[in-house]
Amino acid sequence: MRHGRSRGGPQLAERFQRLDANLSVIVPKRANQSRHVVVRGVSLDKNQAKVTLVAVPDHPGVAARIFKAIGDSNINVDMIVQNISHGSGKPATDLSFTVDKPDLLKAQKVIDGLKKEIGFGEVIATDNIGKLSIVGVGMKSHSGVAGKMFEILAREGVNIDMISTSEIKISVVVDLAKGEQAMKAVHAAFLPT
Repeated sequence: MRHGRSRGGPQLAERFQRLDANLSVIVPKRANQSRHVVVRGVSLDKNQAKVTLVAVPDHPGVAARIFKAIGDSNINVDMIVQNISHGSGKPATDLSFTVDKPDLLKAQKVIDGLKKEIGFGEVIATDNIGKLSIVGVGMKSHSGVAGKMFEILAREGVNIDMISTSEIKISVVVDLAKGEQAMKAVHAAFLPT
């Protein structure tokens, strides 16, 4: 990253950085104007895989058993999304989570070992995803950031598989084949040059 001085404050030159083969980041050039910047950066993590458990029994402690077993196997989980599963006739949820690609097979083995005990239905796993994120403290005080991001992705024809938010970060799981296109479009909208 290039650093420079301008009017008494550090500035970052805007540039696309490929941190490694699986993670790309776009850094804005207006680093010294942070109070006016809603989004400070855009990243695409290509080293992610997604696992979805369909029709997981909706009882207290089920998610704990699943994620304890995964953690006991030294697998780090990034995003977790749980939704009510419709049409199963009994209280159930669909549970999706992401792990690093190299851990996908290990995670699938752990999940397969829990299937009989917990009684969930189908397991769907893929490593053909990317996690697109925008970050910025300005999101805490600006409404509509998520809507704008989702609108940009829709305009680009990019479907969202998962969404995770905090007060300063929005992450979405998208098809890996459209990841770079999505990252560039989101960057252009939030961090114009």
